[in-house]
Amino acid sequence: MGHSVIETPRLDKFAKESLTYTRGYVTSPLCRPSLASIFTGMATPYHGITGNDLSSDPEDEKINSQRSRVSEKYAPRHEHLYKEFRKNPNLARLLADQGYLTLQTGKFWEGDPKLSGFTHAMTHGDPKRGGRHGDLGLKISREGIEPIKSFLDQSKAEKKPFFIWHAPFLPHTPHNPPKELYDKYLKLEPNKYIARYYAMVEWFDQTCGELFDELDSRGLAENTIILYVTDNGWIQSPDSGRYAPLSKQDPHDGGVRTPIMVKWQGTIEPKMDKETLVSSIDLAPTILKACGVEVPKTMHGLDLRDQEALKKRNIVFGYDGDHDMSNWQKTTTNLQTRYVVQGDWKLLDHVGKADELYNITADPWEKKNLIEEKPAKVVALTKALDAWWQPE
Repeated sequence: MGHSVIETPRLDKFAKESLTYTRGYVTSPLCRPSLASIFTGMATPYHGITGNDLSSDPEDEKINSQRSRVSEKYAPRHEHLYKEFRKNPNLARLLADQGYLTLQTGKFWEGDPKLSGFTHAMTHGDPKRGGRHGDLGLKISREGIEPIKSFLDQSKAEKKPFFIWHAPFLPHTPHNPPKELYDKYLKLEPNKYIARYYAMVEWFDQTCGELFDELDSRGLAENTIILYVTDNGWIQSPDSGRYAPLSKQDPHDGGVRTPIMVKWQGTIEPKMDKETLVSSIDLAPTILKACGVEVPKTMHGLDLRDQEALKKRNIVFGYDGDHDMSNWQKTTTNLQTRYVVQGDWKLLDHVGKADELYNITADPWEKKNLIEEKPAKVVALTKALDAWWQPE
């Protein structure tokens, strides 16, 4: 993406070989809701996973996310969310039904992945053994890709097509990059927190290369589609190991914008598209259509290969909620902001505070709020938001 310091040679090469959209958006600036949308092809308020965890009842002391999942009172609430989520069509089940072997690695929040349709999984999802957001699956890429290699061996032996959910815990915290990468960036960036994060990004790049090389070495390049997206943004704080404002958990572009890339060597023509708006809900229908699988009506996204349809749509939406869902039976009550991007314009429709409007192409860092200057644009974008989803 043109960063002045971070080096990502493998992803740079991948981008040049892909149909690459730089104006991609996720459906929420938080990992669990965002991942749920990638998996189901549904916008956040429709699949119902609007936060990462559950908040405690007012009469109870705050309970941490891990103990909440094993407590006599709260564990059934988590199970309720898992069961409701599994009712939605998803990539793993739809592809498995067509004879694909499907492997889960990395982050996965919705309990045992096999109950969501995966034939194979690294994550066990058992809260009594530390299950929350990926458990053993979080070792992928940080500790090599042996589970993927074994899975590919089995796919070949059984002569079955495969789908891999590769959601590595990178460049996520803990920021503990290899020493040589940390030393490299510390010479370029004296702030230890920023240097450490930069090193994590290059480590992530290296692990992506490891996966690409494995597919290539097996002769799978021309018969494998690889799609790239991130789940939420992160701008590194210079004062701590945490994220800075206007990134994770924030509907500004630092929290919700992502490149989205699709590579299918010999079939999809590489192109760098810096204008067309795309959404993370577009990945699932793209995969299903490419594999000849009927797209369920619950999925409202478009095929990323159909650039004319994407240009005609020219609009994407999102939902930002509290980190902890206050109502496990009606999770959309934790709404903070609805957001919409249409063409050059972005509206943040907040709950309980003043709304924001930006010309996102002229002002990508969202410095100049035009909410008072463009009332007609606010009305039009609010109407579009209401047609997409309205809080009850």
